[in-house]
Amino acid sequence: MLTNILQYLEATKDTHPNKIAFSDGKDSLTFSQLYAKSKSVGAHLARRGIYKRPVAVLMDKHPNTLTACFGAVYAGCFYAVIDSAMPEHRIGLIIDTLKSDILIYDKKNQKLAARLAEQGVFGGEMILWDDICDIPTDSADDMALELVRRRQIDTDPIYVVFTSGSTGVPKGVVAAHRSVIDYTESLCEAIGFDENTVFGNQTPLYFDAPLKEIMPTLKFGATTYLIPKVNFMFPVKLCEYLNEHKINTVCWVVSALTMISSLGALEKTPPKYLTTVCFGSEVFPRRQYELWRETLPDARFFNLYGPTEATGMSTYWKADRQLEEDEPIPIGVPFRNTDIILLSDDGGAVTEADVAGEICMRGTCVTLGYYNNPEKTADAFILNPLNTAYPEYIYRTGDLGKYNKHGELVFISRRDTQIKHQGHRIELGEIEAVTQELDGVGRAACVYDSEDKRIVMYYSGECDEKELKAQLSRRLPSYMIPAQINKMERLPLTPNGKIDRRLLLDMALGKK
Repeated sequence: MLTNILQYLEATKDTHPNKIAFSDGKDSLTFSQLYAKSKSVGAHLARRGIYKRPVAVLMDKHPNTLTACFGAVYAGCFYAVIDSAMPEHRIGLIIDTLKSDILIYDKKNQKLAARLAEQGVFGGEMILWDDICDIPTDSADDMALELVRRRQIDTDPIYVVFTSGSTGVPKGVVAAHRSVIDYTESLCEAIGFDENTVFGNQTPLYFDAPLKEIMPTLKFGATTYLIPKVNFMFPVKLCEYLNEHKINTVCWVVSALTMISSLGALEKTPPKYLTTVCFGSEVFPRRQYELWRETLPDARFFNLYGPTEATGMSTYWKADRQLEEDEPIPIGVPFRNTDIILLSDDGGAVTEADVAGEICMRGTCVTLGYYNNPEKTADAFILNPLNTAYPEYIYRTGDLGKYNKHGELVFISRRDTQIKHQGHRIELGEIEAVTQELDGVGRAACVYDSEDKRIVMYYSGECDEKELKAQLSRRLPSYMIPAQINKMERLPLTPNGKIDRRLLLDMALGKK
């Protein structure tokens, strides 16, 4: 019985010791190297008596970063990877929330680490990864790590992942071994990964999204390429990277896929080894989705949906039928051992088709809450109102969904993108979906200026603003037509690849 994620690594380093586990195309780690370096980091922390504490990891996207993370877990601790590119003020907020007194950094981030110490942002002990990653463990170390393992249980935390907070203070989601193991098993069962899977990772390591590649790689002895971020600025170069390394599986945010298809890279350099394409985090514009399907007719496509607070992805839809012309891409059915509840505004269950409700998660996937933030935890992790017999916590996503006629779950919008405008209740996502189906439009995003009571749209593509507004007037009622339409070369993205709606709203309000 698995109770610790490291059991995956310990089994695979015996069956596939010399196979590449993680690579960025230049530097690589085999499973035996990954194991040895992770254990070395863990032994160093254990020697220092560091146990059940958060370990901040200030390292960029690289195979070595994973050894620091797994090393923290070996020591019975949990890790929080920090984005070195984020403003130092935000780093300070994260460290303040973590209350961490241990930070592991590498030589590339040596100056930043020194600056954080000098400015008083971090006042704890700083450890250079290069000094501790290659020290062989001895019998005393092995005994110490074995004692740590005996004390660990499956509800112990593994990581803290920070998401944006409405108050400007990042929220740290805490996930335990049992949730990640359950997610790994059900994800692999649903999608069908194996030891021949070659992943091309897109998302940064300071989010939970890379679990889709990291954990199956450990479980099966697969291989993951941590694709450098710069490649995602050049779609042809990105496709060349996929082909060079014979990558057959991607699990990417929609914006990464649409960048390739909307700029013509699929025609110039099709990813010829791709057999599995998983997408999520945002609604995939149908026009771009169909371009991918046409280019890779033999590939399997999956729409994945789920929040960080429910350990990554919670539902999936396999594209095994032709969608109707105006049908949104479903988010499908829950993974095994996950239950989806649609709650109505009065707290009842929504079961009939085409009736909206708030998507809530029930099961082992539900994480431990927000680190050092009981108030926000109590708001989002609530007792199941449908079960009054015993305490059962569920997570409220803030997303609206409904069931279609096939019994599949369909995402509608965020609750906070549903607005009341000119006396009408409007889903901004509906305006975006209609816009993205028009000729000459790539991506589109709408925000609502509540001060001046106006809908503002930003889009990319060849179509000009005047023509776009004319096309929308033929497809939408007048009260849904944006008051202002702004053309951009490219919509701004958050670090994890989603459209940066907060920045767009600031632009609409004249703050940027």
